[in-house]
Amino acid sequence: MQDYFLSLAAHIEMQLAANEVSTTWLSAESSDFVRFNHSAIRQPGHVLQLILNLQLIKGQTHAAMSFNLSGKTEMDLPRINAAIEDLRTQLPDLPADPHLMIATEVNNSVQILPSSLPPVSAILEQILAAANGVDMVGLLTTGTQYRGFANSYGQRNWYETSNINFDWSLFHSTDKAVKSNYAGFHWDEAEFLKKFADARQKLALLARPPVTVAAGNYRAYLSPTALNELIMMLNWGGLSEKSLRTRHSCLRRLQSGEASMHAMVDICEDSRAGLEPGFQAQGFIKPDVIPLIQAGKLSGSMISPRSAKEFGLIANGAPDDESAKSLIMRAGTLANVDILKELGTGIYISNLWYLNFSDRATCRITGMTRFATFWVENGEIKAPLNVMRFDDSLFRILGDNLLKLTQETEVIMDDRSYGERHTGGAVVPGALLKEMYFAL
Repeated sequence: MQDYFLSLAAHIEMQLAANEVSTTWLSAESSDFVRFNHSAIRQPGHVLQLILNLQLIKGQTHAAMSFNLSGKTEMDLPRINAAIEDLRTQLPDLPADPHLMIATEVNNSVQILPSSLPPVSAILEQILAAANGVDMVGLLTTGTQYRGFANSYGQRNWYETSNINFDWSLFHSTDKAVKSNYAGFHWDEAEFLKKFADARQKLALLARPPVTVAAGNYRAYLSPTALNELIMMLNWGGLSEKSLRTRHSCLRRLQSGEASMHAMVDICEDSRAGLEPGFQAQGFIKPDVIPLIQAGKLSGSMISPRSAKEFGLIANGAPDDESAKSLIMRAGTLANVDILKELGTGIYISNLWYLNFSDRATCRITGMTRFATFWVENGEIKAPLNVMRFDDSLFRILGDNLLKLTQETEVIMDDRSYGERHTGGAVVPGALLKEMYFAL
């Protein structure tokens, strides 16, 4: 695939006029998708897809086009030639873009991540054996993803990774279920079976009569999945340089020093994790690490090329929406085996959903508990907890109310597949909280 992309890039450059510049972005995948229902395979499928985004630039005017390729050079070159001609005819009618930014300094890179995935058939056998006797629904997504960038200045960047993401739920009855996930660049059968066994244990606990507690503040534990839902809310402009400059960011009080988080909170964008390419669609290279929050204080932001030009800054490889794509949160000291004991009496939260800002200025978020949330007394799970709504600020949750973070972290990959399989994700620990406010 890499050689194929390089040959396309060379061909595109040969078609350019003397005053034209091109950028080329390839997003491709060879993916297997397998859907499960009632612990049986219901919909297996394979997707081989190549999408090329071609941009033609003349001065400050530019036009772009995206289209699918076949992967066969003799079929794809005529399509590319036609696209170049189409873009060329558009340029005279387009206005100049004062914020156009393209990478003119050549920075080449090759990032092919090591992985060890068994054949899909072997993985399916293990999943079906583990699910014997329970009602499981889920989606297995695995395969290889490719990203490539080239421009007519001679820059070439390549990213290639094989990974797996298995998202499943074990159902007890009606809407009572345990949701789990296994993701990464390797398939570890023992680790997968350990996670599946934990889901089975929680499923058995759902058979107990559920309880309801009054609104108020409760000691709580957030699983990595639940904490990730909260952290990802920062991608709604919170970490964006433009949003910080225009005072639309939910972290503007962190920026001004009016608020802070706990000193153990360290969050960064780390392209070394391999969840996302170390370059973006305009060819700008990401630093290995972009510190965003250090020791509870805002230390950086995601800066896109357009914001860099607008505000006189240096771009750090952020996409146009200035979101973090490979977010890493530093782990703590709490061992997983000690979570219930340290929680004592309170609420064990496996999942959150329907999140939104209730007050963006104070980074206050509201949402619902979901799937396998339990009431715990004296370090022992007593009963499933009926659905509750929380309403609290991240400045409190990750501030004075943060007691400990877990030693173990989880890889949580972006599972979106609208149009194509997305890259990106996060590596986060779980969090023990002194209190979290539940509104009802």
